[in-house]
Amino acid sequence: MGTLILLLLLALAVVFKSWREMKRSPYFFMRLQAEKRLQTYSFASLGFLAASIIFALYALRPPVDTTPLVAVLTNAKPVTDEVAALTKSDSAGVEFVAETAVTSQIVSTTSNEPLFITDADSLVQAALTLPEEYNRFEPEVELNEGTELGAISFSTKIDDDYQAVDPTNIFAVGSYTVYATFSYDGMADGMTWAWVWRHDGEVVDGGNEVWKYGQDGPGYIYYNPEEGFRAGEYTLEVWVNGELFTRSNMRMTGSALSSGN
Repeated sequence: MGTLILLLLLALAVVFKSWREMKRSPYFFMRLQAEKRLQTYSFASLGFLAASIIFALYALRPPVDTTPLVAVLTNAKPVTDEVAALTKSDSAGVEFVAETAVTSQIVSTTSNEPLFITDADSLVQAALTLPEEYNRFEPEVELNEGTELGAISFSTKIDDDYQAVDPTNIFAVGSYTVYATFSYDGMADGMTWAWVWRHDGEVVDGGNEVWKYGQDGPGYIYYNPEEGFRAGEYTLEVWVNGELFTRSNMRMTGSALSSGN
């Protein structure tokens, strides 16, 4: 009980700290990170509180009488042969198969290069269009000559500087969060930007906002589909003022991979 209360107090302390960081941080992505921590530890605090209440109710319940009770039947009759035959268990043959060792092939890569670097890729990129549902705002500021978005790096973790930890383009199917980090330069508040996730060419998620995050800095986009990542190729596109500025892809496989989870 004391351990649960201690964990609850620690979680509440982290919640308070994250709340202060979210209110005081001058950078959008730092506030976003603090907000995610606030949500996580708030749920953890509720969990510890519920566990403490359940444990307290269990500990305070009245003791159970374990005295064995025996019923005496004064008019019991011998069991007939028919009833005895029904109670006999029907023996069945069971064949035991020796468990075979299953070896999962582990595939990993530390390369940030896209899985497809071909002449056809430039043709595909030229043919891409921004879906209407992610093109809802008119830009208030035109593009600058120096507007640039860096290459996208995929990972399951990012550090305090919003840099990818162990970036890769190959992941295992499953339910977890993938971060897409990138740098930006020459941006201006009032531009519009959009991000589009595709799975095997079909749009599965995205967003559209008016840019309000300053001229330059690091940024990231994260994706955690409710149904989990399916096998196949996922592509992320980042658009600014209706123009595609950066694009990269990652592949989900059925193998057991080391993806940071």
